[in-house]
Amino acid sequence: MKGFDTVYPADSVEFCPGSGSESIFVCGTYKLEESPDSSSHQGEEPGLSPATPRTQRRLGKCLVFETKQDEEYGFRQLQEFSLPAILDMKWCHRSPSANPLLGIADSEGKVTLHEWLQSERRMEQVSSITCADPDILCLSLDWSNRRSPTSTLGSLVVSLSNGSLCLLQPDRSGLSVINTWAAHDYEPWIAAWDYWNTNIIYSGGDDLKMKGWDIREELTKPTFVNKRFEAGVTTIQSHPQVEHVIAVGSYDSTVSLFDTRNPLKPFTTAQVGGGAWRVKWHPSPTRKQDLLVACMHDGFKIVRFAPFFGEGANMEGGEREGGREWESWEVVKRFDEHESLAYGVDWSFKGGGEGEESVIASASFYDHKLHLWKG
Repeated sequence: MKGFDTVYPADSVEFCPGSGSESIFVCGTYKLEESPDSSSHQGEEPGLSPATPRTQRRLGKCLVFETKQDEEYGFRQLQEFSLPAILDMKWCHRSPSANPLLGIADSEGKVTLHEWLQSERRMEQVSSITCADPDILCLSLDWSNRRSPTSTLGSLVVSLSNGSLCLLQPDRSGLSVINTWAAHDYEPWIAAWDYWNTNIIYSGGDDLKMKGWDIREELTKPTFVNKRFEAGVTTIQSHPQVEHVIAVGSYDSTVSLFDTRNPLKPFTTAQVGGGAWRVKWHPSPTRKQDLLVACMHDGFKIVRFAPFFGEGANMEGGEREGGREWESWEVVKRFDEHESLAYGVDWSFKGGGEGEESVIASASFYDHKLHLWKG
């Protein structure tokens, strides 16, 4: 499988959740433009590091695709548009009466909002919000309304390369920055809402810490600080189907599940290999135990945490069945067709019920490849 060439290095993939538009997905790219005085940096692997000399520009494109089984790659490209380098993208979960809307975090301190126009089969930019100065990267973003789609917009949290978090809330004109606060000593790679309590935000960073924040309180002090990580915290996602559960990934190749009522001690930890860059819970309630993981140096995997879900779930350790000790997790599928850093990955929102495989899109960085597969 040769994969689709995204030309620029690819780092983010997101399927549209909008009713009737589930076949649409987007891929974000991040390219360091060489400049005459950057020769001393040639041959280095910049990855997504914010510590790039300012003599180099970061360029990006958003590529828009539609799944098509009769096409060579299982999809076809509909559109592309240029932006500063893209570090993260998320669709806002909206009611069927509203056009699907995508938020894009870029390398020049901005979040841009783009609507999917189903009748015209294209994306259109509707606004651009400045979260920080142009030399600050927007590293990640997350919408608050995952569990309760709205006709308007949800609130948005954005993590910034200067260690800050930025809170945006909807107003008559779209979104406005409400607050920005110092959150981490080094890059906060991730900021994420608690989808069950949208007053709560979780963040993690290169300072080896995960923190909680309550937006109803003064944001000078976190609600908790978990310092028990061996490496930087890279990814967090609240479970959209199971209350009180978050998945947290780290450069140390672990994905840990926490009960949010006890965020200092995980109730299980999976060794996924390669460094965990993104985690995505399956969108279907019938597969709520399945977590998709981009494992950086070790491909893409589906990790199943079956023993911990459903009636009588045990949050403290393994369960016994048939006289043997259950593993608390297992890798049920892996995809190794990519040849460089496994960064962007997402499930399709179409199908994928119990016993049914879902379409998955995955993207890798230095070989700038995009694949569709099932799992």
